[in-house]
Amino acid sequence: MITSGYAAPVPDQAAAEAPRPADAGLAGARAAVPGPAGSAGSAEGGAADGGAGTQRIQAVDRAVALLKSVAASATPPTVLELARDCGINRSTAWRLLRTLEHHALVDRDPITQRYTVGYGAVSVAAAVTDDALVRRVRPLLAKLAVATGESVTLAVAKRFNLVYVDQVDPPNVMVPNWLDKPLPLHATSGGKAFLAWLGPDERDAILPRELPRYTEHTITDRDQLDREFAEVRKVGYALCAREYEEFSSGASAAVLNTRQYPIAVINVWGPAPRNPAKRLHEIGREAVQTAEHVRALLD
Repeated sequence: MITSGYAAPVPDQAAAEAPRPADAGLAGARAAVPGPAGSAGSAEGGAADGGAGTQRIQAVDRAVALLKSVAASATPPTVLELARDCGINRSTAWRLLRTLEHHALVDRDPITQRYTVGYGAVSVAAAVTDDALVRRVRPLLAKLAVATGESVTLAVAKRFNLVYVDQVDPPNVMVPNWLDKPLPLHATSGGKAFLAWLGPDERDAILPRELPRYTEHTITDRDQLDREFAEVRKVGYALCAREYEEFSSGASAAVLNTRQYPIAVINVWGPAPRNPAKRLHEIGREAVQTAEHVRALLD
C-alpha cells in the first residue's frame, strides 16, 4: 500500500540537488574504499568494478544475467544459447545454471535440456512491493514533472488493470490525488497506453462490450480505439483530450519488458486549456523518454 506521503509536490530544484551532510560523508567513505588490485573482474568469481564507490561479484553478475536471459527468452533456451547470449563460457554457464537450478530459480527439462524460470523465483517476486519501485522511479517522475509543469503519475499493471501507485506534482500547484483510484482504461491516456501493447484477445477480455461515455469526446467505438492503439505502438505514447473529464487532458507511455508487455505506465496530465494537441504530443515524447529510463533501471 502506498502512503499518501508519496503524493507530494516536487521540492525546489536547488534544494533537491544539494547534498546532505550525511550523504557527503558517506560518499567520501565510499570513495576511500580501494578497488580490487589489477584488472577488475578478470578472474571468475572476483570483484567487478561497477563504477565509483561500487563493487560487484562477477559470478553473481553472470548468474543474474543468465536468470534474466531465461526470463526474457521467447522459447526455453539451452545452455549453449544462454552462454552465447550472455557472453559466458559454456562450462561456466552450466555450473551457474546448476546452482540456480538447485535453488529452484530455474528449471531444466530433463528431455530437452532447456531452461525456464523456476518456481523458486515466484516467492522472490511476490516479496517485491510497489514501494520499492516508487523509491527507484520517483526521481525520474520528479524530473518529468518539472520539465512539463504538470502532474505525473506512475501506474503498475495488476491483473489486467492499472493501479496508480505514485503521483508527483509540480511546485506550488494543487491538484487531485489519483492514487489507488480506479480509472477507465479506454477513456484515459494511461489506460490506452496499457491496452495498446496487449493482444487483441486480452483487450477483448478486459474491455466491456459497451464502452461507457464520460464526455462528448470519449471514444466508444472499438474500431476507432483499435486504430488509436496501432498509432500508440507506432509513436510510443497515447493521448487523452477531454475524454474522461472535460477540464483535463494527458499523455502517457508504457514501460515495456523484454517481451514488449506493459508492466507500468508513465502518465502526465493537466488542465485541458493549457494542453492543446501540439503540446500533448510534446509531452508524450517526453513521457516516452522517461519510460525508457525506467525500463533501464529495471533491467
